[in-house]
Amino acid sequence: MSGIRIFLIILMVLDCIGLVAIVLMQEGRTQGLGAISGAAETYWGKNRARSMEGRMEKITVVLSILFFVLAILLNMKAIP
Repeated sequence: MSGIRIFLIILMVLDCIGLVAIVLMQEGRTQGLGAISGAAETYWGKNRARSMEGRMEKITVVLSILFFVLAILLNMKAIP
């Protein structure tokens, strides 16, 4: 195996571990009966992008895009 392929495999393993950890740290999306009456709209719900939840969602998106890019690169036949 070439050095590039080994580097990509190590990066893929680290990405997978990070993705699993971030997904497991996030809270569920179920809001219960509060969603019916609108009680789920709180200060933290409106400013979710600035909170830790919003940052974890952005990290999840970045890690999942990186996962798919690495998967495509590792399956290319041009990399020895």
